[in-house]
Amino acid sequence: MEDDLKTKASSEPGFFEKIITLLFSRNDPEKEKRKLLKEIAKELKKQKYKFYNPKGGEALPGMARFFYDIYKVIGPAQVFLEHAEQSGAIKTILIESFLTPAQSKVLENLSEDAIRQRLMSSDIKRLSGEIKEELVNFFSGFNGTKVQQVEEAYNLLSVFLRFINFDYYFVLRKFDSGFPERDFLYNPAFEAINGDYITDDLMDFLELLPMMQKKADWGTLFTILKEYKNVEVVNRDQWKKILKQMSDVYNSGILELIVRHLSENPDYRAGAGFPNQKIVEEYLTKIKTQTELVVQKLLKEKKTKKIEELCNQVFGSMAISRTKYYTEKSNMMFSKKMLGGYTHIEPLNYLKAFLLDHLKKDIREIVDFLLIRGKWSTTLMSQQLSESFYALMRVADEIVAFDESLADEGERGSVIKSSLQKAEKNAASMKILRQSLKEANDTALRHIEQSVQHLVSIGKSLKYALEDAAKQPPELIINWKELQSASDGQVRRQITEVYKQIYYFVQLMQYFAPKKEQ
Repeated sequence: MEDDLKTKASSEPGFFEKIITLLFSRNDPEKEKRKLLKEIAKELKKQKYKFYNPKGGEALPGMARFFYDIYKVIGPAQVFLEHAEQSGAIKTILIESFLTPAQSKVLENLSEDAIRQRLMSSDIKRLSGEIKEELVNFFSGFNGTKVQQVEEAYNLLSVFLRFINFDYYFVLRKFDSGFPERDFLYNPAFEAINGDYITDDLMDFLELLPMMQKKADWGTLFTILKEYKNVEVVNRDQWKKILKQMSDVYNSGILELIVRHLSENPDYRAGAGFPNQKIVEEYLTKIKTQTELVVQKLLKEKKTKKIEELCNQVFGSMAISRTKYYTEKSNMMFSKKMLGGYTHIEPLNYLKAFLLDHLKKDIREIVDFLLIRGKWSTTLMSQQLSESFYALMRVADEIVAFDESLADEGERGSVIKSSLQKAEKNAASMKILRQSLKEANDTALRHIEQSVQHLVSIGKSLKYALEDAAKQPPELIINWKELQSASDGQVRRQITEVYKQIYYFVQLMQYFAPKKEQ
């Protein structure tokens, strides 16, 4: 038996070699890779598409023809959509193509021109309420289904843009060096080339090709693109043909096999990921923000217009300049240090002008006349008028002194100037500067608020006096006839004029009143 085994073993040369090869080939990756590459080469030879010659590693004219067929269809789209990836307009058009008629109407009503027009027949407060309600209704129209439809369409657009922006011309020039860009009347003469020249290109294309297999609503996308460019960006029938052609090539697996063979990497797998961008929330936020900015803009315009009207009624001009140091010019040096500076410049300037131009002239004249010449039935009303007037006179002097104190040599101004010069390198000086500015602004606001209170009190007294003058007999000032004679019959007209000045000025100051926290 032993002799028989020896005889059999010796009669089969290579038996042990085969066993050894079998045992150790499993641990020889390089040999296994060569084996797989041979199998890939065999598979490539069986392919109906003549894209590649594995024996010589050549990319054949058939491959160039495949890319050329695609390029002919998407070439015009490359031109029409050259900057579409950076375009916000196409994103907006895409989203708004999914709006219902009701949503489109709301959007139309939220444009700046529409809001301006609506404001002509409505006050801003009521209109703001209507706009908020319209925004809620507009947003509610974007339910889960609609959001999905919009974002699927946008992600398909992203796929399409990536696909058409693949450099087909660069690839084709490798097969025909004379190939002109987007000249489809040219008859290309494609030649076989070294496959290594296009390995990277094929890898890039294989990242796109799987995304083109996804069932998609290309018709809707092309309709949106037509609205965007006012022209068909691709021939839809031709697009269907190349989609089918690409599907056949993809399903054959030939391009991936070619890359595996050229790169000598049998494990190569094309990476692909369909985009999943979310755009609806950003769009809705933009609509909300734009609408709010329009309303704020119109409110500001309305405020500015009203301030101009009141300034013209009170001063006869908008060019009012009475403060010397509590000014925007002074604020320039604070802005360089990132500080807010003086914050009540406009109202203090108008107040100082009113107190200098009107209080100490027209208002003083009529108040003195009523207090000195008038015979009041009760001292309470005359005392209130007197106290408010003289308190206001004191505030007027205080405002002048306050403004002067902000000069570089003034009590406040010298501290501010010194702290400002040292603030950049000295934290203590910056703290002093901030505190000085706060105290200055608090003082300015206090003067403004006190003045308005006193003016309201004076205005009420003058209104009571006018109403009393119309009574028969008068009850508050019992010698109206005497006052009429002493003023050549002008006293009521003068009171009316002064009352109007005060009324308009108080209205003007209301536009600068700090907003109270809710």
